[in-house]
Amino acid sequence: MAEETGQERSLPATLKRREEARKKGQVARSREFVTSLLLLGVAGLLYESGSGVYGAAQRLLAGGLAIDRSAAMDPQHALSLVAGLWAQGAMMLAPVLLVTVLASVAGGLALGGWLFSTEALMPDFGRLDPLAGLQRMFSVTGLLELIKAILKALVVGVVALLILWTWRGDFLGLIQTDPHVALVKLGTMCARSFLWLAAASLLVVAFDVPYQIFSLNRKLKMSRQEIQDEAKETEGNPQLKARIRALQKERARQRMMAAVPKADVVVTNPTHYAVAIAYAEGRHRAPVVVAKGMDLLAQKIRETAQEHGVPVVEAPPLARALYRHGELEQEIPFALYRAVAELLAYVYQLRIAPDVAPPDEWQVPEEMDIKQ
Repeated sequence: MAEETGQERSLPATLKRREEARKKGQVARSREFVTSLLLLGVAGLLYESGSGVYGAAQRLLAGGLAIDRSAAMDPQHALSLVAGLWAQGAMMLAPVLLVTVLASVAGGLALGGWLFSTEALMPDFGRLDPLAGLQRMFSVTGLLELIKAILKALVVGVVALLILWTWRGDFLGLIQTDPHVALVKLGTMCARSFLWLAAASLLVVAFDVPYQIFSLNRKLKMSRQEIQDEAKETEGNPQLKARIRALQKERARQRMMAAVPKADVVVTNPTHYAVAIAYAEGRHRAPVVVAKGMDLLAQKIRETAQEHGVPVVEAPPLARALYRHGELEQEIPFALYRAVAELLAYVYQLRIAPDVAPPDEWQVPEEMDIKQ
């Protein structure tokens, strides 16, 4: 889309774009991070239990070479011996394999989380295009991969040279040491060297992980047109949305008009505003606005109230204040408690004496009576 419209992809990806990319398997992954964890895990295991692995390998080798002639000539016996040797070898390598699996899983979960996507397994024949391959080779990504490879070679080479230079005397001293002792010392030195080289790979990880995150964010960037198209697709057609809003308003109006017959009183302006109030002692802490409207809707509220015998009281300042500051299905504002109490008291008196006169003045705060 960005190429078609000529717009540059310079805006961060939306959450929807990131979720779609994740479903396709496009997440930040660092092979260097996984490799480094793998090397550290195996190196740490060999350093801590290298003597045990050495002893197990020694016993395995001795057992494989110490087969008498009679056992070798018996196929059944020979197969059982070979199976036993395989079992010993598997037991010896099991910790290494377990550390390998754990390191691989931990590396994937730490940078991108758990992800299973079948789309990533689908063949992409476009990657077989030699021209596309050349473009990737001579792109910015290819240049960064080259820099990363050079960095890895430098790190490993420098660390290896430092290890050899630091332990040069120890390596030369192995010549004059008993072979069995020399093998043990050599194994320890190799395990330490392996551990140092694995730790040095973290320097490459420190470069690769931020680069992978940056590369994914750059790949997922969107143009302004793409964001607008996504918003339209997500939120729907504006005409449809307007129709839905109109239906919602109509249903809300129907519910409001259905509540008018249950109101205790309708206060009017007398023509511009109409507000219906209901109060149920024990259920409401204060009177509640059940309906309100202006002009034609106010007229409809008055007519509905009159049809169902709900008192209609003209109190212009109170009607204006309730319309402006009262919310549907909410209690009236605290500042209007006194005025509404006088209104309800008047309505209750009407039930006993229909000719009672309304209050001369409604106690409405001046700041709440906003006139048009």
